[in-house]
Amino acid sequence: MLDLTDRHFRYLCRILSKNMLLYTEMVTTGAIIYGKGDYLSFNEEEHPVSLQLGGANHEHLAICAGIGEERGYDEINLNVGCPSDRVQNGSFGAVLMRSPDLVCDCVKAMKDRVSIPVTVKTRLGVDELDDYDYIHSFVAKLRDAGVDGMTIHARMAFLKGMSPRENRDKPPLNYDRVYQLKRDFPDLHLSINGNISTLDDALKHLEYVDGVMMGRAIYQNPYMLVDVDERIFNQKPSRRMSRKECVRACYPYIENYLSQGGALKHISRHFLGMFNTCPNSRQFRQYMAQNHYREGADISVLEKAMSFIPDEEISAEQ
Repeated sequence: MLDLTDRHFRYLCRILSKNMLLYTEMVTTGAIIYGKGDYLSFNEEEHPVSLQLGGANHEHLAICAGIGEERGYDEINLNVGCPSDRVQNGSFGAVLMRSPDLVCDCVKAMKDRVSIPVTVKTRLGVDELDDYDYIHSFVAKLRDAGVDGMTIHARMAFLKGMSPRENRDKPPLNYDRVYQLKRDFPDLHLSINGNISTLDDALKHLEYVDGVMMGRAIYQNPYMLVDVDERIFNQKPSRRMSRKECVRACYPYIENYLSQGGALKHISRHFLGMFNTCPNSRQFRQYMAQNHYREGADISVLEKAMSFIPDEEISAEQ
């Protein structure tokens, strides 16, 4: 979800749901320690929010976890599942599945440094390490190292012969193996990830595991989140916001960003999926594509784009 789940998109998500846990893009320890930019900026409204780290040096991870806690993050999450070429070249992400003892050292170092939860996101295995005994042993070691929770992407990672894009879809899903892990580790908070595209799907998984992580499906249709608090957290809102109301609820945030010299396109690009299932959604996207990048573009561009969408809106998951 690199370049997608930035602080602007997370702000939109929080408008839609007050309870779900949000995750940052994966930030490498090198970027935090040696980079010149601020890679940890987030909005106070985002809480609860987890800082997702990428790295393999336990000392550097501990330093970055400490910085994350100081900056106010609610959780530190170590990515042990990303198969991208950049991550492989840095010998972290899914590569770390080959080194469970190193992952344990990283978790212990971060746990020693911070008081907030430390969690791990991983896959069911990597390359030839594809049997249940391997992932069972991997999870057991992390549990013993004190990990506070794990999210399992319910498919393998293949670092040889398969591109990162193919790794998102081609390895077959095995939800049952994740369910078995939860049965074997009942006291470990275990979430599931992988091609979960609707809240109906999420609710089915929650019969077997503690949490559900969703990424691209939400980015492509963020409005499905308007029902999360009621359907997942049993908190019925006083009223259900429309798509247009959700966008307009971001206007103060957008205007503040623009007043500081930011460009509308940095935020508005995240709204392109908000009306995907509505009549005239194509006109909305076309107008946005032609205008939101222009110098001086402001919320009037959003208002004009939304004028193509009828006020009668269909349900969130359609």
